[in-house]
Amino acid sequence: MEFATHGDAGAPKAAPYVAAHETHSGVVVLAGDRAYKAKKPVQTDFLDFRTVEQREEACAREVRLNSRIAPDSYFGVAHLSGASTGAPEPIIVMRRYHDDQRLASMVSSGAAVENVLDSIARVLADFHDRAERGPRISLQGKPEAIYQRWFDNFPTLHRHADTVVPAELVRHVEDLAGAYLAGRAGLFAQRIDEGCIVDGHADLLADDIFWTDNQPVLLDCLEFSDDLRFLDRIDDAAFLAMDLEFLGRKDLGDHFLNRYTAYSGDAAPSSLRDFYMAYRAAVRAKVDCVQLTQGKSGADAAAARHLEIAVSHLEHGAIRLVLVGGGPGTGKSTLARTLAERVGAVVVSTDDVRKELHESGQLSGEAGSLGTGLYAPANVAAVYQAILHRAGRHLAGGQSVILDGTWRDAQVRAEARRLAADKHAATTEIQCVVPGDVAADRIRNRAPGNSDATPQIAAALTAQDFDWDTAHRVDTAQPLDDCVREAQELWRAAIQRPRLP
Repeated sequence: MEFATHGDAGAPKAAPYVAAHETHSGVVVLAGDRAYKAKKPVQTDFLDFRTVEQREEACAREVRLNSRIAPDSYFGVAHLSGASTGAPEPIIVMRRYHDDQRLASMVSSGAAVENVLDSIARVLADFHDRAERGPRISLQGKPEAIYQRWFDNFPTLHRHADTVVPAELVRHVEDLAGAYLAGRAGLFAQRIDEGCIVDGHADLLADDIFWTDNQPVLLDCLEFSDDLRFLDRIDDAAFLAMDLEFLGRKDLGDHFLNRYTAYSGDAAPSSLRDFYMAYRAAVRAKVDCVQLTQGKSGADAAAARHLEIAVSHLEHGAIRLVLVGGGPGTGKSTLARTLAERVGAVVVSTDDVRKELHESGQLSGEAGSLGTGLYAPANVAAVYQAILHRAGRHLAGGQSVILDGTWRDAQVRAEARRLAADKHAATTEIQCVVPGDVAADRIRNRAPGNSDATPQIAAALTAQDFDWDTAHRVDTAQPLDDCVREAQELWRAAIQRPRLP
């Protein structure tokens, strides 16, 4: 092999062949202390390198863009002379790193890499802080743009459905991703307003990160599409977290994302982390399918594994609205709070909102009797309208919500279901039930709080039985842990995974 140098590329006149690695779009030759990277003359759904001019431009862009985060690793573009086509072939000249310095190798060998991931998180956060922003970049944070990049994956996945990946799971991913996007306009607008959409890396794989001289080197950012490289900063970080999970170390993925959010100060809801981890897994499943057509061994298993990761994160991050109801003393507030702690949801309580509205002067009257004072019908209606309004804001912002109230009014429950449908949130309704004497005893003995309910109010509510046939009844006389486990099962069941043949 002979190289004609260009600029400061510094390629030698003759370099001994040592090893080669192939991807779906390129070939890397390792020789001495250098790596030489060539683009394949291929076209896929997401890139086009068919002409030498396209490959020349792609190589120059790759060097320029990667120099933003790894300036000491990219020397420039050289050209391979004597090719059969006659036109010199552009070759990226890079510093060579050894396989035992590769993050993927370190993880696979079981090495302790927490400190490495801490450093990567800091480098990435700093890179994002100084990354370019602007109106053109922010356009890629809009739901329409995110929808397009998500759904660009599905034609390839559908072509391989049932031979590589189950068709039912591909449709399940489509449905869950679509629901999240459709109901989270407020969240995506907030991310744009807060400057979270950046010209990032967009291809953070553990295979392309090296640890040398006690610092990380992040290589191979996405260069072939500006639009795909313009992304939410948490999407960029989620790519590596997903890849660590693919390598069998979900714990390291969680550790990395937690450190990244600490260094960046990013307050993204956990559902958005799940959403973008799922997106990155779906992208890799698509790439696996492309590599399968190129004859890569194991690509089918990798595609199935990536799709499973996408499904699990979409299910975990799916937005839910849970109504936890029952009379005073049934333990509904305790169940609501404990369930929220276990699943990471926000609790909005009628007791808390009633007290807040009363103290601010928006509600008048005194507690005491059912149907009068604070519990007059107009006041009750105002409280439920307030909690539904707050729930709507949380749902649009990517937070699942648990609403704690008696939920005796069928019309108000119907309003809650309409809200959930509008925000594309799964709904679960739980009715807490205990014998009347148990409820009265709990009310007499509980610590002071925001509830104004008395044993008399509890008795009056118990006497006014009501039908709630859409609710799952939970016997809250049983131990709290048993109640919470039952509620968690209902939480999970709200998102139904399709049965596979």
